[in-house]
Amino acid sequence: MAVRDVVPYPARILKSVAEPVGELDTDAKALADDLVDTMYDSPGCVGLAAPQIGVPRRAFALDVSVMRKPPEGNHGLVVLFDPQIVLATGGELKREGCMSVPEYTCDVRRATDVVVRGTTPDGEVRVVEATGFEARAFQHELDHLDGMLILDRVAARSDVFRRKRYANKGEHLK
Repeated sequence: MAVRDVVPYPARILKSVAEPVGELDTDAKALADDLVDTMYDSPGCVGLAAPQIGVPRRAFALDVSVMRKPPEGNHGLVVLFDPQIVLATGGELKREGCMSVPEYTCDVRRATDVVVRGTTPDGEVRVVEATGFEARAFQHELDHLDGMLILDRVAARSDVFRRKRYANKGEHLK
């Protein structure tokens, strides 16, 4: 149960396929706690995959309910080990950001509806049907487990944008 540093691109772990978690032991449960703690401690973060905190395992935490305007019907906090997409339909091009690529946002084409299956930290198999932004977030986190970043998903260089920077409260713009 700790907040960990988020690994920035171009770290090698972000481009590697993560290993299965397999048996849920105390290390796996501690990983789940660290993912959740780090995700909630990171402003604007709605999902975090294990490779992003330096752990080459197939696990992620996701919670789009923390958004200023959360999507209706979202599933709240979801933590999955060894997740996989069972079904993906539709398609939409939208802007995405990434904690590991903090300088850029990218226009990425993703399915609009997904069904994801994985194992919870309690050892239960969970199947989640997600749509819209939540479906996009699931796909984004699953990409991290396969060594893919938003930069790998752009169709053209024109789909990459410098992230806007805002001054913190009380800080003057330079």
